[in-house]
Amino acid sequence: MSLSKPIIQALSFYFMELNEHPIRTKAISCCLVALAGNYVSQRIAGGKVISFHNLAAYGAFGLLFGGSIPHYFYTFLEWAVSEEASFAVIKRLILERLVYSPLYQAFALYTLARFEGKDHETALQQLKGLYWVVLTTSWKYLTILQFLNFSAVPPMLRVLVVNLIGFFWTIYLANQRRQQSVTKSK
Repeated sequence: MSLSKPIIQALSFYFMELNEHPIRTKAISCCLVALAGNYVSQRIAGGKVISFHNLAAYGAFGLLFGGSIPHYFYTFLEWAVSEEASFAVIKRLILERLVYSPLYQAFALYTLARFEGKDHETALQQLKGLYWVVLTTSWKYLTILQFLNFSAVPPMLRVLVVNLIGFFWTIYLANQRRQQSVTKSK
């Protein structure tokens, strides 16, 4: 019972902030999730030294784009596809999976490379090498989670759910990017 009180207080604070400052709250939570996901990915990879440069790149991406872009996209979806529309969940899922996800994945891969200090050409090469693998993996494994997000999660919490899913996605993405770098250096 005593352990649940701090959790309830933290959730109450989060929901209050989400209601009063939605973009800032989502940006900060996405930043923390991206940092944690990248950190765990580096630890899983077995590196003796943590790359703070990579942590900074993922954290900056989460703070600047990871909360705001999904916020505006999900707000747009709520406006464009009303709850009363027939097959609203399916329509939202199709828009998210076939329009938003491909664009966001490309943007994320390119921007992360640039935040890590790579030049434009190197970032494009990395994007070309990873894009299709990352996108098809997203379609394969995240589609059911997005379906559940659209059908069972209240709109205000959808970015939070995406961020929680994003923790594991960040681990996957960081691992894919690291493997590509290792392969290229051989």
